[in-house]
Amino acid sequence: MAVLALILTFAWIGIVAGVRGYLHLRRTGESGIDAHDPRWSPQWWSRRISTLGVLFAIAAPLAELTGMPSIAALAIPTVHALGVALVLLGIVLTVMAQVAMGASWRGDVKADAQTDLVTTGPFRFVRNPIFTGTAMTAVGLALLVPNVLALAMLLAFLAALQIQVRLVEEPYLLRVHGDAYWRYAARTGRFLPRIGRLT
Repeated sequence: MAVLALILTFAWIGIVAGVRGYLHLRRTGESGIDAHDPRWSPQWWSRRISTLGVLFAIAAPLAELTGMPSIAALAIPTVHALGVALVLLGIVLTVMAQVAMGASWRGDVKADAQTDLVTTGPFRFVRNPIFTGTAMTAVGLALLVPNVLALAMLLAFLAALQIQVRLVEEPYLLRVHGDAYWRYAARTGRFLPRIGRLT
């Protein structure tokens, strides 16, 4: 499973970051990714914690290949199959949400950006389907190589997503779209349908 986990990890990163960034660059002239966050800002922390998650995602299967023990209760074929399914579903959901965003997609929040509020496609059901797909993928990868490093990877990604959504994305969208975002957030869950609606 370790080799498959590595393949899926690099495919995931290549598809949702590399391919999407390239397509966005061709369409808009910008990559959609700007790594110039103010030091110690929530987005700065989110980027660094998610980068740590990526490093753990690569380290976990490498550690398994070199003999790191798995969590015995999770090292079974059924759990591995569930992991593969979650990774694939997570990638598909992420890509669908990126496509639904069109030119409004960006990998980072720029304070001066004025993008449309997207509420169609997967955004009809949850406000952050890209991050829902990311979380699904991270859970799936952790189930493929269930060791301590995979658990650290999962915790890093979940923490980074919470910081990005609650402290960066939502304040930005409320500031830019005001009541329209508030009404949308009041009826639509944050990561799962109906869960995490703003009140």
